[in-house]
Amino acid sequence: MTGEHTAGHGRHLLLGALGVVFGDIGTSPLYAVRECFLAQKLPITHENVLGILSLIFWALILIISVKYVAFILRADNRGEGGNLALMALVVGRTRKRAPIRPLFIFLGLVGTSLLFADAMITPAISVLSAVEGLQVESALFHPLIIPLSLIILVLLYFGQHFGTSRIGGIFGPVILLWFVVLAVVGVQSILQTPSVLRAINPVHAMAFFFDNGWLAFMVMGSVFLVVTGGEALYADMGHFGRVPIQQAWTFVALPGLLLNYFGQGALLLRAPEALDNLFYQTVPPWGVLPLVLLATIATIIASQATISGTFSLANTAIQLGYFPRLEVRQTSEKSIGQIYVPLVNWTFMLGTAALVVGFHSSSNLAAAYGVAVSTTMLATTMFLYFVAVRVWRWPQWRAVMLTAPFLCIDTTFFTSNLLKIPAGGWMPVVVGVLIYTLMDTWKKGRDILFHKLAEEQLSLDVFLSSLEGADAPVRVPGTAVFLTARNTGVPRALLHNLKHNKVLHETVILLTVDTERIPYVPPEERIEIEPVSGGLIRITVNYGFHERPDLPRVLEETVSRHFRCDPMDTTFFLGRENVLISAGPSPLPLWRRQLFAVMTRNALSAARFFRLPPGRVVEVGYQVEI
Repeated sequence: MTGEHTAGHGRHLLLGALGVVFGDIGTSPLYAVRECFLAQKLPITHENVLGILSLIFWALILIISVKYVAFILRADNRGEGGNLALMALVVGRTRKRAPIRPLFIFLGLVGTSLLFADAMITPAISVLSAVEGLQVESALFHPLIIPLSLIILVLLYFGQHFGTSRIGGIFGPVILLWFVVLAVVGVQSILQTPSVLRAINPVHAMAFFFDNGWLAFMVMGSVFLVVTGGEALYADMGHFGRVPIQQAWTFVALPGLLLNYFGQGALLLRAPEALDNLFYQTVPPWGVLPLVLLATIATIIASQATISGTFSLANTAIQLGYFPRLEVRQTSEKSIGQIYVPLVNWTFMLGTAALVVGFHSSSNLAAAYGVAVSTTMLATTMFLYFVAVRVWRWPQWRAVMLTAPFLCIDTTFFTSNLLKIPAGGWMPVVVGVLIYTLMDTWKKGRDILFHKLAEEQLSLDVFLSSLEGADAPVRVPGTAVFLTARNTGVPRALLHNLKHNKVLHETVILLTVDTERIPYVPPEERIEIEPVSGGLIRITVNYGFHERPDLPRVLEETVSRHFRCDPMDTTFFLGRENVLISAGPSPLPLWRRQLFAVMTRNALSAARFFRLPPGRVVEVGYQVEI
């Protein structure tokens, strides 16, 4: 019975991985092969078709199967993946004052910023490429392509606040059907032109470069479209585990993709004029509309996975201190990963809609697609080297042997994608620079602010001595919880409350929330309690970067076991800084300090972020110059 249960659970995880992880890479056949020829006006010759297919085959094998599935998935941060998780893993194994530490943080922030930019393009290009199939049925559908795409995308974003738990169960079977259809369509085309299978020989890829020179290098930016979903394999590892993702790729996704790509190549060998609507031309006329419908559903699922990923990415950035506090809603009582971030959702909806209207077609969007994710993949390869040396304890020569081939391939893809910048690749770069500026400004601004507050902070020993003698404050019944970012000194909110109200609660808790560079903190390490004296207790609550703080629950379930703490008789005191811009010198230029002040004013209040009961919160405001 246990074996049956385990097998059933494994199949469930494999289906779930198909639905969430492989939606992006699974919809690449809609446009990838076509763009290899259209983007650079590559002549459709027998040699060029075999050369493109050979490049696609070996890109999927070397980048996805070897780099990501075989190695990157093993570089997990306690089971979690993704660029920020990888950065946290490497930074956590590096001394705080190590000269290379800022480089790790820079690579992590750049990769994260560009992933956000890529998340705007993915839904737009996926849905557009699917709906464009209607043109194969009739040219009368052409004026409806943009409106239909916009309607689908807007409805998708408007439905995010419901969460994906209700419809998540159908994601896996639909994507499984999608890959089966890709394989069947590809096989029937290959059987008509079996010579296309010669492209498996890497000699055709090398001959393509030898024959086409610079043009071949430019085409690599379009070949890269077949591997753009590689980062999703790693980013979503925490939801399904390494093994289900590896199995789903090896036995379902990879065969389906390769057979379809080779099927499209076989059609080009027979009918070069089919290029404009290559994907849909591989099926007979009666199959176009059903395939458009299935492709649209598949792209919606791929877009949903991308949007959900941005929510998780934003939440991780908030917890690690690279984003200001934003409203994060839990959409499922069972899964902690099911979250919804309203500001991110509406911002990305506007951005995606603008891309559809501005670029008009999936071919135009393909010119903007790839710059962001190729940069992120390059950063991931660099991180892999340091994971091999610092985490796996490999000798440096072995780590170089592992990463050098990937670095060469990733650098080729990266530089070829840079050629897309004038044709639209500038868009994700601009978005990435804006997001990086926000993240870096927030992190450095908070560091300056904490340093400023630490300089003016009263030491705990001095404060405790003031509680004795004739001038000791009046103690009143109840518990006061003072939230403080530092687990040293006395919070300003406590001093201001004592100064103005002249009283001190019977029990005073100095509470610090600390986010570790691991995804989840074990329950036994959640709370650190340090009794001080004079009724003061210092408590540190530890969370992982994938967890959402719930302080009232922690106090009720854990702290109350150690000492008396009546939730109904507890008041939370919060300090709220009003940031002022000083005229003196500062590590940040004036415009960045002004930006930080705006971000501070618009950040979600600590009371809402930490889920504190509104009726028992007192906010104490004070001004701080930076």
